[in-house]
Amino acid sequence: MDFTFSDDQEALRDAVRSFLGQHASGPYVPAMAEDPRGFTDEVWARTAELGWPGLLVPESQGGLGLGLVDMTVVMEEMGRVPLPGPFFSSAVLATLAARRLGADELLGDLASGTRRGTVALEEQGHDSPVERVRTRARRRGGTWVLTGHKPLVLDGHTADWAIVVARTEEGLGSFLLEAPIGEPVPTLDPTRKAARLVLEERPAQRIGAPEDHTSLWRRVVDDAGVMLAAELVGASEAALNLGVEYAKVRVQFDRPLASFQAIRHKAVDMLQRLELARVGTHFAAWASDVDDPSRERAAAMAKGYAAEAAVFVTAEDIQIHGGVGFTWDCDAHWYYKRAKQNDVMLGYQGWQRRRLADLVLEPA
Repeated sequence: MDFTFSDDQEALRDAVRSFLGQHASGPYVPAMAEDPRGFTDEVWARTAELGWPGLLVPESQGGLGLGLVDMTVVMEEMGRVPLPGPFFSSAVLATLAARRLGADELLGDLASGTRRGTVALEEQGHDSPVERVRTRARRRGGTWVLTGHKPLVLDGHTADWAIVVARTEEGLGSFLLEAPIGEPVPTLDPTRKAARLVLEERPAQRIGAPEDHTSLWRRVVDDAGVMLAAELVGASEAALNLGVEYAKVRVQFDRPLASFQAIRHKAVDMLQRLELARVGTHFAAWASDVDDPSRERAAAMAKGYAAEAAVFVTAEDIQIHGGVGFTWDCDAHWYYKRAKQNDVMLGYQGWQRRRLADLVLEPA
């Protein structure tokens, strides 16, 4: 199967890379790591002008009407920075959720960037992020109220609304919470902001069909997880390039580091894992776009392997840099932190591997 990107997709890649190089590189990343919001209105507005927040939104709702393969191109380039800000939480995760729920009224503002959404799904525990939801929703008069704890809501302190996943008598339900006002919490990756959402009889509006949304949320988690994998492909590629360039110019014992066999072996191992992660992620994105029967297995493989590969590649980049790699003066730590945090979000690698084994062993 040929996964060569089209001319239009390569043009999109060039446009994203050029924009990020001008507006979101150099001092922008460390500055936003220290900023409570994690992004500037100027960069977000410019991103919206280019239409990227609406890439996954149908054309009928003001978006570009493209698919996960196209978003893969964007996420890979954003991972190369790595880009701070709410793009993933709003333009990917919240948009995928709103589409699956049929909440078309949310999509227009998401596409234009005038409002930003997020999803409150993750709860304490491990294994499936969908199955471990314990937040409860119950009727109180003519409204719904939510009670529970969402410890990690991406950009939950700056989003205009959040879709909260909670249990009802039918199973899992989805609820729109305006102005979630979460409490900011520190994260391993300071360029990806998050908040804690404590719900105590909080009124919310139910959205989507009045039925169990478990299968719907499993699909959203899979698709969003593949996009996290795409971001890690970009971060891994940037980390590999950073390490290789450093090895070429750093002289030790009167020789460039790149001339030592041990360093060459590291680079080869990094490249091998990067390329496997890349092809697995591209296949998973394509499988989702066409609803291929292997979609679920491909998503588990991509998220599990890309996260494992990215942690390895970014850690080896630090090792190639030696002592300087452990300092804030070197950019290597940004990629490592992004890899570690993406790994545990939306199903960490260990659960993905167990899940894949179960899917492979399922009777036909």
